[in-house]
Amino acid sequence: MLKNTQQPYAVAEKAGHQTSAESWGTGRAVARIPRVRGGGTHRSGQGAFGNMCRGGRMFAPTKTWRRWHRRINITQRRYAICSAVAATGVPSLILAKGHRIEQVPEVPLVMSDKIQELKKTREAVKLLKSVGAWPDVQRCIDSKRLRPGKGKMRNRRRIMKRGPLIVYGKNDGITRAFRNIPGVTLIKVDRLNLLKIAPGGHVGRFIIWTEGAFRQLDEIYGNWSKKSAAKKDFNLPMPKMTNSDLSRLLRAEEIQRALRTPRKRIVRSTMKKNPLKNLNLMVKLNPAAAMLMHSHHSKETIDVSVFPCSN
Repeated sequence: MLKNTQQPYAVAEKAGHQTSAESWGTGRAVARIPRVRGGGTHRSGQGAFGNMCRGGRMFAPTKTWRRWHRRINITQRRYAICSAVAATGVPSLILAKGHRIEQVPEVPLVMSDKIQELKKTREAVKLLKSVGAWPDVQRCIDSKRLRPGKGKMRNRRRIMKRGPLIVYGKNDGITRAFRNIPGVTLIKVDRLNLLKIAPGGHVGRFIIWTEGAFRQLDEIYGNWSKKSAAKKDFNLPMPKMTNSDLSRLLRAEEIQRALRTPRKRIVRSTMKKNPLKNLNLMVKLNPAAAMLMHSHHSKETIDVSVFPCSN
């Protein structure tokens, strides 16, 4: 989905070819790359056109008609949003994504519709501190740093972590109150965006819901007993398993009775050794091998006392 936000770019169509150049051919002890015509200047005789030449065109020049965007099926996108919203209610996934929710009273965090009437940033900061969400904002403030690479020169000099996402039903000033707090993102419930709920493709963002927005989810996406009122022919996806807690399933009495008793006997595999290279194994197979080996070495030894010493 992130590819669909790209803007087409390309180099100039004639870049690197705005010169008259021709190859000198063979027999002149130089490469056959096209060379600039003329004389009286450093440029004459220099290689041109090639991507390895100074002032030449790039390899495979970029074109504006590249396939920039990717089409995604509507149902597939809706299922992804439903999965991402469901993951925001699992504390372990939120903590795994890096959010600081240790002081938050409950997950998902649903607040009164009165917060939609806030208009001052100091009121919004006071609210975040009261519900224990400020440590997550402080994490974003501490993470602000320079972007590595050339993006520093392209109006995106600094980067920062993502903080809480506030989903509201009606804008009575809430956007003005929260828009200047670092890391905080605001979005309307009927305009939910997968890139905001699961940035980078990682589910489990910390979301603060208003009560009205939380109730609207059943109307927008429906539930297991009725279809969606806002989306045509869409039913909320149902889980394939009634209980998806695998560790709890494995400990269930019905499954434990069907399992066989665990095998306690440990079978250890031994490495096969070569008796021609391992003397101990050869002695085990042939007890006379040690005596034969000793007699063989005794024949090979030479008695140096027989020879006279040479000074």
